[in-house]
Amino acid sequence: MKRLPLLVTLLLLTAGCSAAPDSGPGEARWQPRPGVAWQWQLTGRVDTSVDVPVYDIDGFDQSRSVVSALHRKDRKVICYLSTGAWEDWRPDAKKFPASVTGRGNGWEGERWLDIRRTDVLEPLMAARFDMCRTKGFDAIEPDNMDGYKNRTGFALTAADQLRYNRLIAKLAHERGMAVGLKNDLDQIPDLVDDFDFAVNEQCAQYHECGDMKPFITADKAVFHVEYELPTTRFCADSRRLKLSSMLKKYELGVWRRPC
Repeated sequence: MKRLPLLVTLLLLTAGCSAAPDSGPGEARWQPRPGVAWQWQLTGRVDTSVDVPVYDIDGFDQSRSVVSALHRKDRKVICYLSTGAWEDWRPDAKKFPASVTGRGNGWEGERWLDIRRTDVLEPLMAARFDMCRTKGFDAIEPDNMDGYKNRTGFALTAADQLRYNRLIAKLAHERGMAVGLKNDLDQIPDLVDDFDFAVNEQCAQYHECGDMKPFITADKAVFHVEYELPTTRFCADSRRLKLSSMLKKYELGVWRRPC
């Protein structure tokens, strides 16, 4: 893991967002702070020229050389992985037994996982996190972390989700990486201490951004995107709440319009 300098640099954010440091002095792992700007690109060739201090990119699709190129530009890099759903195109897809894959989650080739089966899932997720660490990533964005609120094909409970999400956080921290809570708004009060930041989609559209306050109060970044609202509909509130917000297209390519 790339260690942080003792002297924290203040990062000037673009498009009217306030300045914010991305971490504090002497911390063992990266801790992004509220308001830090970011780029989220999960499709296409990664454009490393976007002038932001944080990138979130696909852990399987992107190589160590891409991560290193971003590090040379003083970017922190988050490793996107699906930890709550099976994806049939991933190189380790055949390692997941059919017994742990359930209903589709609305995206082609994806199925919810039976997160109760930690005996099966923990070593698989640990191997994925090892891959992220080997490539030099600073953090993990684990996706599909709220299966208990969806029709998964399994009788998942809130307690099952808390147990699994804490396991995911533990696996990341054991490898020296930060980890974000993806969506799962109802469990934020229970999980804010376990995670280093949050990633949220469409909290403005669904009038839920206030639910992110525990992370901001804990001095932890909330990386937020909207897809369907113009920036005039959410950026003022995002600045007030100290969210790291931008408008993206659903394919999560290079294009972005930050607050």
